[in-house]
Amino acid sequence: MFILSFSQIGRESIKEVGGKGANLGQMVRGGLPVPPGFVVTTEAYMRFLKDNNLEGGIKSALAGVDVNDIESLNKVSKEITSMIMGARIPDFIERDIKEAYVQLSLGKEMKGVNGPALDMIKAGRGDAIVAVRSSATSEDLSGASFAGQLESFLSIQGRPKLFDAIKKCWTSLFTPRVIFYRKTKGFTDFPSMGVIVQRMIQSEKSGVMFTANPVSGLRSQTVIDATLGLGEALVSGKVDPDHYVVDPSTGRIIAKTLGAKAVSIHGLAGGGTHEVEQTRGQVQALPDDQIVA
Repeated sequence: MFILSFSQIGRESIKEVGGKGANLGQMVRGGLPVPPGFVVTTEAYMRFLKDNNLEGGIKSALAGVDVNDIESLNKVSKEITSMIMGARIPDFIERDIKEAYVQLSLGKEMKGVNGPALDMIKAGRGDAIVAVRSSATSEDLSGASFAGQLESFLSIQGRPKLFDAIKKCWTSLFTPRVIFYRKTKGFTDFPSMGVIVQRMIQSEKSGVMFTANPVSGLRSQTVIDATLGLGEALVSGKVDPDHYVVDPSTGRIIAKTLGAKAVSIHGLAGGGTHEVEQTRGQVQALPDDQIVA
């Protein structure tokens, strides 16, 4: 299967959709409010490589790399990136992605739509704005974490940009950083990846929550880091976020530190993102009632 919806997957699906995709499926099972989407599976990725005769060339390039030589790393990375970006996604996989994207563009609220509106979406003039996210099978294991090393692309709209972003996610398995990390961590399997296509939420505020304090390990403390706009500003390290510590058993806010949040990232109407400098002074990203909620 080349496409799986979030409702079809869970924590047992890492081999098919990667770690991030499997966790999104598990969140859907748990009844959490997850923006709708689908995953282009690892099977689609491997079939893409097979039909373009790329696997042998990639293995050969990786076998010859000296990970302690930055020039060698960069050369091999560029060579593999060129192979992938220059190859065509097979028609039958492209067709499945297109159909899933049309269904996502229709949206739950548009079930039963017909006539000119449906024709417009099928023609690509009502395409959803989506996030396209890497979901590698070796992400976030007990002995390794690829956090921040694999690419995601925000506010993508339209089929040509979608197919391009999917291939760019695949190439992020072969950046100099990832090649070096895999080699030094002793990974010997051929790298594999699912790609998440998920409806974009143009968030006014965003962040990361830990159900155990990541510094102390205390499960009696929930920690939230939050910023304004899209979460990309936080996870990419562009901002000093707000930091909140909560006792989940009582709902009491134990500590609250406001970060500078000097910039925020926002989606554009036709796709893509832009940065905005914050000029309002120090603003609390999440009000207290939202922190507790």
